[in-house]
Amino acid sequence: MSSENAAPYFKRHIFFCLNERKNNEACCAQQGAQAAFDHCKNRIKDLGLAGPGQVRVNKAGCLDRCSGGPVAVVYPEGVWYTYVDQSDIDEIVESHLKNGQVVERLVTPAHLGR
Repeated sequence: MSSENAAPYFKRHIFFCLNERKNNEACCAQQGAQAAFDHCKNRIKDLGLAGPGQVRVNKAGCLDRCSGGPVAVVYPEGVWYTYVDQSDIDEIVESHLKNGQVVERLVTPAHLGR
């Protein structure tokens, strides 16, 4: 079987930046990223979306988009999100991770980097 025709192990991955900077620079860890990660992971499990062929929620170090933080990115689409609270995470889970629809209002502006 060629890799071009192989089904992906996970349909979607969401990576949460959990980076913490020690020099008081802005970072996702200071903005509730761990709580958002934990909430997303629990929602995915509660909805039965976890596991092979479905969704994987991953921790990440610095994703280099600090000025837009806290951030998460969904693959394979490569959509970057900035979120504020659990309701934003719920919307990303329901709309994008479950149904494949990007949550436009939460997309990180393209110009925001570190």
